[in-house]
Amino acid sequence: MAELSPHIPIDNPLAAAVLTDGNRVLVAVIAVVALAALALAGVLVRQVLAAGDGTDSMKRIAEAVQEGAKAYLARQLRTLAVFAVIVFFLLMLLPADNWGQRAGRSVFFLIGALFSAATGYIGMWLAVRSNVRVAAAAREATPGPGEPEKDLTLVSHKAMKIAFRTGGVVGMFTVGLGLLGASCVVLVYAADAPKVLEGFGLGAALIAMFMRVGGGIFTKAADVGADLVGKVEQGIPEDDPRNAATIADNVGDNVGDCAGMAADLFESYAVTLVAALILGKVAFGDAGLAFPLLVPAIGVVTAMFGIFAVAPRRSDRSGMSAINRGFFLSAVVSLVLVAVAVFLYLPGSYAELDGVGDAAIRAKDGDPRVLALVAVAIGILLAAVIQQLTGYFTETTRRPVRDIGKTSLTGPATVVLSGISLGLESAVYTALLIGLGVYGAFLLGGTSIMLALFAVALAGTGLLTTVGVIVAMDTFGPVSDNAQGIAEMSGDVEGAGAQVLTDLDAVGNTTKAITKGIAIATAVLAASALFGSYRDAITTSVRDVGVRLGGPGAPLNLSLDISQPNNLVGLIAGAAVVFLFSGLAINAVSRSAGSVVFEVRRQFRERPGIMDFTEKPEYGRVVDICTKDALRELATPGLLAVMAPIFVGFTLGVGALGSYLAGAIGAGTLMAVFLANSGGAWDNAKKLVEDGHHGGKGSPAHEATVIGDTVGDPFKDTAGPAINPLLKVMNLVSLLIAPAVIKFSYGAGENLGVRIGVALFALAVIVVSVYVSKRRGIAVGDDDEGDRSANSSGTAVTS
Repeated sequence: MAELSPHIPIDNPLAAAVLTDGNRVLVAVIAVVALAALALAGVLVRQVLAAGDGTDSMKRIAEAVQEGAKAYLARQLRTLAVFAVIVFFLLMLLPADNWGQRAGRSVFFLIGALFSAATGYIGMWLAVRSNVRVAAAAREATPGPGEPEKDLTLVSHKAMKIAFRTGGVVGMFTVGLGLLGASCVVLVYAADAPKVLEGFGLGAALIAMFMRVGGGIFTKAADVGADLVGKVEQGIPEDDPRNAATIADNVGDNVGDCAGMAADLFESYAVTLVAALILGKVAFGDAGLAFPLLVPAIGVVTAMFGIFAVAPRRSDRSGMSAINRGFFLSAVVSLVLVAVAVFLYLPGSYAELDGVGDAAIRAKDGDPRVLALVAVAIGILLAAVIQQLTGYFTETTRRPVRDIGKTSLTGPATVVLSGISLGLESAVYTALLIGLGVYGAFLLGGTSIMLALFAVALAGTGLLTTVGVIVAMDTFGPVSDNAQGIAEMSGDVEGAGAQVLTDLDAVGNTTKAITKGIAIATAVLAASALFGSYRDAITTSVRDVGVRLGGPGAPLNLSLDISQPNNLVGLIAGAAVVFLFSGLAINAVSRSAGSVVFEVRRQFRERPGIMDFTEKPEYGRVVDICTKDALRELATPGLLAVMAPIFVGFTLGVGALGSYLAGAIGAGTLMAVFLANSGGAWDNAKKLVEDGHHGGKGSPAHEATVIGDTVGDPFKDTAGPAINPLLKVMNLVSLLIAPAVIKFSYGAGENLGVRIGVALFALAVIVVSVYVSKRRGIAVGDDDEGDRSANSSGTAVTS
């Protein structure tokens, strides 16, 4: 009989953990905390909606944005519902200990998908109502006839508070629904909860990836098209009402940044809890079924304080000072409360941990409370350091962005080159920080691989304690951006009020970049912890098919040693998929943006009265183009994420699949940070020039930074953030299929025909989807192919 390679640890028998009565009560209390977060979200909604919503012109523009965002998300969710139903039944076919687990896994897959979609939709719903209220608050900075001068600081603080409280609503829904879902699974399924939670996490991750990719394609196609024709060709300001793409651009901010990022961080929350509970059951026994929920529950409470702590002061240098204050206050209080919980809840020795089936863990010297506290502290510290590092590379007041602004004096090429250089360099520092965080947590486990991996998962839960404030920071960005757009289009906010919105938008660009950096750190910690869960699944499945552990002669495809050829191929394939995924997403934006450019040009040409305001643009045409393109283009990246691990696993084995995940995590970390920071820096360099540096609006320097910004748009808002759910989807798919791969590879169930059939099917889906994507038309230049060209939506446009 085949033996397992010594590269797979043999000291990992199934833990005999149970959900004790005391832990059941604790988890029920945690569920109540989750409900409290949702209740607070309701309070914040009322506060935001109580603010004034501006002039009739501002209201009409806001209603158009609301209508477009609602229509797009409704069509997207109907499309994804069909996909979710298919996956529901496919999960029923995968191996599980019993039919109860199979049914629960599929049911909670749908619940995870529903919660992820709901988080994104709610974020969009409130954001499109908040943006006009932020603009209306800023309008108060400009006094009417006979009115006294207004205190600009108070006006700015009021506008900022509305925007950040909007983000607070989304943050509370993210942590509330994530914690509620995980708590309910533990209460219902007890010790079987980790297996069922795999479905919950997959549902959240899949929907988040589709919303991230689809929303990102929509928003950046509209944004790039609007900038290239409006700013560069026509020389009109950003968000000028004469630009037919402006409504689509504002719609995109909400379906991409608000809905997409909210769903993204929700799935990070859910997937991290999945990994922590799977590993916690093995490493900490009974306590491992509750403690991973206790840490983020504390984060929910501190996030409530953190959101209200973001209250600007006169002494603040900028809005970032207030946001930083709320973030760090939340982080410090979280660490203190976690320390109290650790020493009250956990025993003082490993021997006292009940339900641990691993004799090596029970015999380990030391204090499990120290491991838990230090691991959580690593996660919180990691979030704080990445927050500062990302801010350094993307804030308008820091040297890197100012250096890019200086390169605008020599043209767009140097702007693009300096932005790429900044992104590459910053990715190295961020990746090293994340790597050190993972390694530091791993060392806490000593000689026990499962304790080490559980420490990594706990670091992830530590980072989750800041998620409520992080989501608020992220949503603040697009709300501020949209507020400026509504103000510009309406023409009702001028002078000091317009400057208030410009300053808020610059802060929003920085907060978006920061949250993307923290999101990728969460993704890597979750993926690393899931990798440990994957190793555990391999060991368990090998026992189930009767393969004896230990000894020489084990087949190569059970080894995780990358010196083996199949594993090296898997490693390279994992890194390659990240590059292909990113390329597909950016190319999709390029095609759709080309369509937008042609449509906006057509309207300027055929409706000359647009420029003197005697004719109105057809905003709906651009919204329709972006909607169709986004919904069609999101399929290929999604299928690649699901099918690539299946192909590798059934072709090269579980060892190569593990290496594939390692390659994806490594390449994905660097790629995501590079794309996010380059894009954020280009965007703020444009803001710097628009504020009067190096020539100001309309100058050659401004045109150069606009071009840099259009390059960065799909980087930071489409491809970069979509890598986060990509990593988790691939890890969860690998975790779910590992038992099936081993079942059809060894023992009585060995079936080469099934493996070949599944692998060929997965490969065919990948090849066909990529081929179809690459064959789609790309908008061509005005001088090509006569006087008519086909845009990427298949609609003929006059050249």
